[in-house]
Amino acid sequence: MTEINSATAGLPLRKRAHTAFASRVLSVVAASILLSGCESLLDTYEPSVAPSNKPQIVDEVQKNDPRAEMGAREHPRIVASYGGEYRDVKTEQLVARITGALTQVSENPNQSYRITILNSPAINAFALPGGYVYVTRGLLALATDASEVAAVLSHEMAHVTANHGIERQRQEEAAVIESRVVAEVLSSPIAGKQAIARQKLRLAAFSRNQELQADVIGVRMLGEAGYDPYAAARFLDAMGAYSRFNASLADSDPSMDFLSSHPSTPQRVELARRHARAFGMDGKVGDKGTDYFLDGIEGLLYGDSPQEGYVRGQTFLHANLAIRFEVPAGFRIDNKAEAVMATGPGDIAVRFDLVDDKAGGSLTDYIGSGWVTGLQPETIRAGYVNGMPAATARASADRWDFDVTVVRNGQKIYRFLTAVPTGRTDELNATASKLRTTFRRMSPGEAAKLKPLRIRVVTVQTGETVQTMSNRMLGTDRKVELFRLLNGLPIGANLTVGQRVKIVAE
Repeated sequence: MTEINSATAGLPLRKRAHTAFASRVLSVVAASILLSGCESLLDTYEPSVAPSNKPQIVDEVQKNDPRAEMGAREHPRIVASYGGEYRDVKTEQLVARITGALTQVSENPNQSYRITILNSPAINAFALPGGYVYVTRGLLALATDASEVAAVLSHEMAHVTANHGIERQRQEEAAVIESRVVAEVLSSPIAGKQAIARQKLRLAAFSRNQELQADVIGVRMLGEAGYDPYAAARFLDAMGAYSRFNASLADSDPSMDFLSSHPSTPQRVELARRHARAFGMDGKVGDKGTDYFLDGIEGLLYGDSPQEGYVRGQTFLHANLAIRFEVPAGFRIDNKAEAVMATGPGDIAVRFDLVDDKAGGSLTDYIGSGWVTGLQPETIRAGYVNGMPAATARASADRWDFDVTVVRNGQKIYRFLTAVPTGRTDELNATASKLRTTFRRMSPGEAAKLKPLRIRVVTVQTGETVQTMSNRMLGTDRKVELFRLLNGLPIGANLTVGQRVKIVAE
């Protein structure tokens, strides 16, 4: 969850949001990182030769290219919609190395590329006209070697070289109109940004024929660059398995994932394998680049970013805000950019966010100021939550009953909305009480100890098994399943001494 300002005070609790909230339709907006383009190196160095006055930089190469202008218009909007930048030199160099190898065998070797690593845990990649290619850190975390990343990048580069974005660009005028409608009609700036971001991702989707064409070109590039050409089919299978794993999580939102805009079918996977056979037998041809890939993603941020706080089981903790709270057993927390959501058995749902409180007025006046639809004024009560001023109230809308709790801490108002189907008062009381009793400030020492989860690369020692390595995983209650997914290990596969594997740890 990232902090929102007072302008968003009307966002969460309108009737429209009630319905979306209770039906678990939650959205994800993440941050991004711009990866600088690769520079070619001189074969020899002569000290008497001065640097060029006209270096071959991406901006110069793309100058006056109408396709690059199209991508350039969309690029800052996409970066802004993902909320910021994430930089990791090792990972940037890894992606640059892979892209450089693919560029040499591209159908248009003069095409320059801007590769952006998005700071999102989603599994996604897409391209815009003019060489703008995007890949998420979540996708890099799922891949097991460089050839799988190369498979994704070559596919997206194929869309660029085949000019697929030009046809998509014809939808731009309609999209611009839709953006304006969203921005003007929706009262929430964040909701508007979410809708616009989704619209941009829809623009990044291609037709089925274009996807198949990009598959063919991408596999050819893989093989000709010396990578394992079977990586494309292998990673499509891996993404499908991860999608099924993620679909079982409460409130998972697949709309930001690769397979939502790049539908995978058995026929498409088989087509990728068939084209790979032109280079040789599976397992006998091409480089996977496992070791330098693992070196490049060591320490890669996994899951929530520090700016959005952390989920640890039934607890949400935010070091920058120095606050924490817990949800009841059986609930699952989903940390979104716009709010923290939690869902429990029987359609119980919780939303938590915050707004600025520079005015410092009465909390009972604030809770009754009109931002909650269906509020019952007679239920408003002032009080304290772990020493912090607070106010509570009840509301009803459609088929739902709500507990509303607001807590002041410094110049912030923290807001909890708990929803249950109408008439289930005991469950409403129990859930809201758990939130209030566990919401508290953290000490500076507690906040300093919080560390983000990262991909850690470890070497299998004698006696270690899938089970023992999985036990070291943090951030999931399905340790073995996630460990196998992250390492491309099918059911029944065992580890070998000296094998390097990924785990999720601090």
